[in-house]
Amino acid sequence: MSLQFNVPRFEPHPLLRNRHAQTLAGTYLPGGRYPYAATLHKIPLADGDAVAIHDDTPTGWSPNGRVAVLIHGLAGCHSSPYMTRVAAKLNAAGVRTFRMDMRGCGAGAGLSSRPYHAGRSDDAAAVLRFVEQLCSKAAITLVGFSLSGNLVLKLVGEASQAVPANVVKVAAICPAIELGRCVRSLVGPVQRMYDRYFVRELCHQIRGNRELNADLPAIQAPRRMKSMFDFDDFYTGPVCGFGSADNYYASSSARQYIEQIRQPTLILAAEDDPLVTIKCFEGLRLPGNVLLHITPHGGHLGYVGKRGVDPDSRWMDWRILDWVTADLESGGDSPRQSPASAERVNRAISSPT
Repeated sequence: MSLQFNVPRFEPHPLLRNRHAQTLAGTYLPGGRYPYAATLHKIPLADGDAVAIHDDTPTGWSPNGRVAVLIHGLAGCHSSPYMTRVAAKLNAAGVRTFRMDMRGCGAGAGLSSRPYHAGRSDDAAAVLRFVEQLCSKAAITLVGFSLSGNLVLKLVGEASQAVPANVVKVAAICPAIELGRCVRSLVGPVQRMYDRYFVRELCHQIRGNRELNADLPAIQAPRRMKSMFDFDDFYTGPVCGFGSADNYYASSSARQYIEQIRQPTLILAAEDDPLVTIKCFEGLRLPGNVLLHITPHGGHLGYVGKRGVDPDSRWMDWRILDWVTADLESGGDSPRQSPASAERVNRAISSPT
């Protein structure tokens, strides 16, 4: 199988050509307001913990329709801007979406005595099994962003038998497929700001979760943690049974599993991503059913494009919509979503950017 899929060229917004501007705009540039109207499900896990998922079912959705399962990145949750935007666009196109909160995140706060990390592919598998029970006739696309981009690629590569048969496609957006290399690439003044931001957010999250569930291990570092490597070496590695950050990275990085992926898979990455170094993808061996599309610009989960290409400037969102709604079973090229359909989606969500 040789996967063919049309990905249009990304042209950054004229005022957002810098990789950091793209990354920050992707998070902070207003992207519409989407009132929460999901059904909350709590999914028990094999070790006694639980995760939460948020089920948005469009009006008129049929049991044999399309479904997308979305998983957020590091320090995110179901309400992260990219999660709400993409879910809204998919819902407007008639796709039922499930936004997963990883352990301790969002509505999952207090439900777990163990923290989440990039290798917890079993958690995603448990969510997929739950969704399969609800939507046994639906075609499911699994979408992971950043840290969870790594997680979903690891899942479908290492254990295809754990993936329900109706998971027909996978997408990984800016996936950190070599965790150690990504963490060690955070050098320079701006990258260190990202580094410390994530450490602060994770420490804050753990302390808040411990107030709800005292079984979650406390952070006991011999010195102040200033980097993600420190956090993973002092907390993630020991607490999650890896022993050290290096062991965690070696065990959980998806790059080693990608060659075994059997589902049609789209990997979207940017050369100028300040958090996921493009070196992760050098020399990567890809099976014919995996398409790696690398753009020169886009930053990390940014992809704020010039106007006139899509109904709004969120190029990344529309490519995910294209992928989820494309028919790959007919063989040959999978057509891009028609402009008329995209305009209907845009009107339905009333997104201003």
